[in-house]
Amino acid sequence: MVPEDDSEVFEITDFTTASDWERFIARFEEILHEWKLVNRGYLQPVRKGDFLNCNWEEKNDELQFADFKFKVTYMVLKTSSSASKSGKETKEEENEEDQDEGTPTVFSDLMNMENDFPFRAHCLSRWYGLQEFLIISPASTTDAIDSESRSKLLLSSASIALNNTGCTIPVYVQVQQRWRKLYSGTAIVPGASVEFEMAHLKKIPQQYNHLAGLLDVFKSKLGCVYISMPPVSVSVRFTYILQEWIHCPWPQSPPDFSSFLECEVGCSDYGVLPFGACIDPISELNLSCTWPSLSEDMIVENHVYSDLDPLQAPQWSVKLQMTEDAQCLLGEYLREFLKLSQHKETTDELLGHILDETDKDQAGDITQALQRLTEPAVGYNIPTLGHVVSSATTKLKMKPDEAPIPGDILNGVLLFLFPDAKKSEKSESKEKETVEKSPRSLKLMEDLSKQLKSSPVNGLTHRLAVCFCIVNHHHGGLRAVAHLWQEFVLEMRYRWENNYYIADVEHGQPNMKASILHQKLQMLNCCIERKIKRESLGYGHGKDLEHDPTPTDHADGSSRPLSPTYQRRPLSTSSRSQSPSSGSVGKRRYESLDISSSDEEFFECDTEQGDDEADGEDHESFADTTSHKPDGRLAPIKDLKLLNSGEQVYIPITQEPAPMTEDMLEEHAEVLAKLGTSAEGTQLRARMQSACLLSDMESFKAANPNCILEDFVRWYSPRDYVVEEQEGEDGEKVKTGTLSPRMKIPGNMWVEVWQSAKPIPARRQRRLFDDTKEAEKVLHFLASMKPGQVVLHMMPMLIHAAIVKVIENEDQDTENLKVLLDQIMNKAAKVTRSPLMDARKYEDLVRMIELAETVIARAKSLKTKFTTDLLDMSSAEEELQVFVNSLLRQPEVIVRGGPCGPAGSIIHKLFTAAQRASHMVLDEEEGEIKLEELQKPTSTVPDFPRPSAREYILRAMVPRPAPYSRVLPQKMYCVLVDDFRLAGAFSSDTTFQ
Repeated sequence: MVPEDDSEVFEITDFTTASDWERFIARFEEILHEWKLVNRGYLQPVRKGDFLNCNWEEKNDELQFADFKFKVTYMVLKTSSSASKSGKETKEEENEEDQDEGTPTVFSDLMNMENDFPFRAHCLSRWYGLQEFLIISPASTTDAIDSESRSKLLLSSASIALNNTGCTIPVYVQVQQRWRKLYSGTAIVPGASVEFEMAHLKKIPQQYNHLAGLLDVFKSKLGCVYISMPPVSVSVRFTYILQEWIHCPWPQSPPDFSSFLECEVGCSDYGVLPFGACIDPISELNLSCTWPSLSEDMIVENHVYSDLDPLQAPQWSVKLQMTEDAQCLLGEYLREFLKLSQHKETTDELLGHILDETDKDQAGDITQALQRLTEPAVGYNIPTLGHVVSSATTKLKMKPDEAPIPGDILNGVLLFLFPDAKKSEKSESKEKETVEKSPRSLKLMEDLSKQLKSSPVNGLTHRLAVCFCIVNHHHGGLRAVAHLWQEFVLEMRYRWENNYYIADVEHGQPNMKASILHQKLQMLNCCIERKIKRESLGYGHGKDLEHDPTPTDHADGSSRPLSPTYQRRPLSTSSRSQSPSSGSVGKRRYESLDISSSDEEFFECDTEQGDDEADGEDHESFADTTSHKPDGRLAPIKDLKLLNSGEQVYIPITQEPAPMTEDMLEEHAEVLAKLGTSAEGTQLRARMQSACLLSDMESFKAANPNCILEDFVRWYSPRDYVVEEQEGEDGEKVKTGTLSPRMKIPGNMWVEVWQSAKPIPARRQRRLFDDTKEAEKVLHFLASMKPGQVVLHMMPMLIHAAIVKVIENEDQDTENLKVLLDQIMNKAAKVTRSPLMDARKYEDLVRMIELAETVIARAKSLKTKFTTDLLDMSSAEEELQVFVNSLLRQPEVIVRGGPCGPAGSIIHKLFTAAQRASHMVLDEEEGEIKLEELQKPTSTVPDFPRPSAREYILRAMVPRPAPYSRVLPQKMYCVLVDDFRLAGAFSSDTTFQ
């Protein structure tokens, strides 16, 4: 058979199509042009301290080689010289020929000795001293360039791009795993190139564990042994770590076994928040001893002998390593307490199963049937009036073994919250609070009380929040908080029903600048005050009444102290600020005086009673009637007579205005707004707003028969009575007065209320303030709150107490702390005044307080370590203080004078004491180490331990690759810690090879 003649197929290769390799190079060149890194002048050398003080600018872009994605990163140090240089870039681009005359940036960085061993810099900057460089790394964190061929391909491609664009910035390719920080790099400069090589070993080779071996490696790499090589410049830094502080005290005082919290560190009283760290917030001190730019002929270090003695180092620098979690007590207490706000359980759900069974037996008694029928059914567990009166106790009956807070501790807590139970305890507590405070602290505390919506310091609400925080930490968390809150609510009810004032809660109107919880307690005090006054007047006692109920013991025989005996004090005087219809007119009168008449008793009466009679009477005849006798007079008003009869005008005894809390005002305003704009709604709104005005008009009519509306206005709102001078018939000027225009408007509310007012003294009027009703509202508000809600209501006071604690422990020398404290106060003012109680905002605030506590703890710890007692010269105290403050502000501080300076001598003593303690060397006489008397220890105990890290920088100016090549800088960085790393930068002449 003849084979078929197949047509030949030719594969045509188009060599004009760009390959992946060419596209990679083109894209890299495009990025260099976009970032304006080509045809650019050289940067000025980095000055001393720029790596520490200046910031790094970073740019990123993506680069792709075939299907593998890379990330290109450009990093440059933004110094003042680089900023001024960038402003001249356009001029330098025009004169590119001047670029060859300067020193390339990479060469000046390699030989710059001003910033050897920078503390804060990129690893490539620390190893090579560079101020700008490019890095090509895999875009994905899981990918890695793990083969040498790939890294060389990338590096050669980058070299082509650098040659094509004329960019002189070093380019590095990251190889192997990221944690190893291995880079291979190159830099192209006019007439030369620089190769960056690196070696990383897990163990240090013995032959290279010293300077002599590293010098051999460096010289062999240069390959210039056949010429007379100049001496190598060597910079060395040894780092020593101090972890044992022999003479420093424990951060916290030992626990006081005589207190309730006998086993707790940092907390000895229920009214004092703990402060400070449980462990030393400074974990270690790193001492770096530096020998800068020495010739290799000047020092010797090999496996037998070393000249590198720390006490002979010309430069010392110190940096501190802080403990990551210092366990600051104040922050821990606040965080744990705030976590309770997330719980939604009620008090019954938390405590219902541990109630004493005797209560159930009493509840099932048939004799209590009528009482149970008449008592309101509420969803919370509080004792009723009959139960409280019968048992005369406020203690919640629980099974002793299952109660969250033991009985004896509970008694101590309640006695702390209510110190008025024992006057001696109260006086002792006041004596303990005498602490000297600086003028700045007093000023900050005063400003804090004005800014925060909290409560007065050392008041009941303030102590309550602190006590709850401590009880939560030490006695069972949420259940203990629920138990103590239940006891507090019962104590409030007991004081209301037995007419005991709430101690350490100021009397008078609720303070709108305080927290809502404090306002509620103030309202309850107002109710108790009104109740005592009303009952004393009703029973015919005088104003010097002493209320002295006899405390009764508990039915269960417990020794819980009951509320103390109170001395009645005169009720506070307050002026009614504004009339219901006028916002600018004040009322001039005397108020709130005790009345000794046995007849003057407030009692309930219907407002509709006698309305028909009042409607049937004419206004004039009602005003002029003298059918009633004057009643309810307080004092005469000088130079004021009735217009009709000319009789003396008397100030009437009036009812005090009803106090209101912030939520009551909002509720009242909401009710008025919901009435709308209809005629009925407007009329009802006017009646609600004129209740106080009606009461005052009735009291005025009762005290001043034959009075008219003009008489009342002259006393109540003088600006609404206009007096004019007119000439009479005889030509004499006569003063006449009329009501203001607004009083003459048809349908004026004052006129309508005056017509409906009857001459009724204040004692027989309907009460403007129902103390019984308002007290029950307050008690219901307290008892219905869940423990989580209680926590949020107490956070303003707790934050206030925490900030006060920070101010008391503030270090005046720490500038950063002052700024942080101002930020905390500003944020606390916003959070506490916010209408919504947001736990997340409080969490941010707690973190800031914890940060301030950590800063203070670090400052105190450092000052106990660098004490003036260790100084050899007393005149150096100021210098030592400056050194300590610098350690708190800066990451690394140079020790002035090195080992011979005041700070250096103390550091030497600290290391010597730690060494002697680690070798168990004690003084023969006293058996302990005295740092002040330390002399040169014996040769067997060195002053310093073995260095934890050794760093070497070797530099030389050597021609490469041939003896006739241009002299170029060479550098090698070596670090010996637990591992071994070499990073070399070797320059080669590309013109004369």
